[in-house]
Amino acid sequence: MKNKLASRLKFLRKKHGLSLKKLSQLVGIKFSTLKSYEYGVRDITSDKLIILAKFFGVSTDYLLGLKD
Repeated sequence: MKNKLASRLKFLRKKHGLSLKKLSQLVGIKFSTLKSYEYGVRDITSDKLIILAKFFGVSTDYLLGLKD
């Protein structure tokens, strides 16, 4: 599940033309935290998952790799 989240988060970020730093500023999540999600080294918390899903306009299931 972590690998799906990492790849989908990176895909969406790049699709929107955002750097990790800019995304961090826009959503209010620390840069280091976002980076660790993209590298798959940290589990995402439910509150951060919801923030990112809402920001990108996708479902939490999509981000977690449960739905396409």
